[in-house]
Amino acid sequence: MIRLAVVGLGKMGLSHYAIIATHPLVKIQAICDSTGYVLDVLKKYTGVATYSDFDAMLREVDLDAVIIATPSSMHAGMVRAALQKNLHVFCEKPFCLDTEEGRELADLANSKALVNQVGYHNRFVGAFGEVKRLLDLGAIGKVTHILAEAYGPVVLKTKGTTWRTQRHTGGGCLYDYGAHPLDLVNWYFGSPHGVGGSVLNSVFSKDTDDEVFTTLYYEDGKSAQLSVNWSDESVRKMTTKINIWGTQGRIYADRQECRTYLRDTAQFPPNYHQGWNVRYTTELTEPVWFYLRGEEYSAQLDYFVRCIAENRAADNVNSFKSAVVTDNIMSLIIADATTRASRPGEVIPEVPSKKRGFFFPSRKTAQ
Repeated sequence: MIRLAVVGLGKMGLSHYAIIATHPLVKIQAICDSTGYVLDVLKKYTGVATYSDFDAMLREVDLDAVIIATPSSMHAGMVRAALQKNLHVFCEKPFCLDTEEGRELADLANSKALVNQVGYHNRFVGAFGEVKRLLDLGAIGKVTHILAEAYGPVVLKTKGTTWRTQRHTGGGCLYDYGAHPLDLVNWYFGSPHGVGGSVLNSVFSKDTDDEVFTTLYYEDGKSAQLSVNWSDESVRKMTTKINIWGTQGRIYADRQECRTYLRDTAQFPPNYHQGWNVRYTTELTEPVWFYLRGEEYSAQLDYFVRCIAENRAADNVNSFKSAVVTDNIMSLIIADATTRASRPGEVIPEVPSKKRGFFFPSRKTAQ
């Protein structure tokens, strides 16, 4: 059995706890949170050991792995402490608000051959996985443009600040919402070499952005636009969408379906034909042992557990290393929106800066 602790018992932490506690290969050894009421309730009804001190838990409990679902600004320190104890780590997204620190942690995890994973659950959604498969097959030819979107009703009025709506602790709309479509674009196409036209607008929040718009530029000439807004009450819950145009067709995907249009000159994958093809997530998704919120949440934790059980530290869909790519692009967007330093098609050299808890690119651009 894999001995595991869950750290941070907010919305995502409680969700992860409910799922992982039912896994046949896992035994929950401890939970850790700063809220005494939550700890008291869980201890009363589950009997699990409770801690409000993360370091004390690491000292006193024999563990193989931890799930970290604390506010974003706390990730780096807790991940480092867990890795130094030789524990496998699943960390909620975004990984680190400081990109250089994220790189150091990725290197540390790899040097110790520890399983490391970040909670970008969309990579386990059947429809988004089908997009990856079709792109790898070259189904729509050479990709020319991408539109990545995410909208939701999170901040709908001016109100008191929480850790999520403060840039130095949560990262705002960009890090909380924008990270998801950005991570999908990175999964499909790798890292861009520049960003431009970035806008970080505040709609209701006083300390951070509520909507994000930017363009990513790639070496082969394709571009990707990001449009994100967490103050959009026209949608009931978070909605992530991807549109991809290519020389032989187009792909559209959201959580429910993957729709692909293929020209008559395209190379048709098996069971695809000219015109529109629709594949639903229900037919693309493998069943999971426990369902809560969506199969993808169970699937990602099962993948983490299986990698530990089968000693597959190098085989990781959502590794720290891949999450750092997403973190770095978000830092580029912040720098572009703040300084207007980047220009389309130019490479932005990186320099570390921890002045505000982020990793900022240089104000100068390379020719």
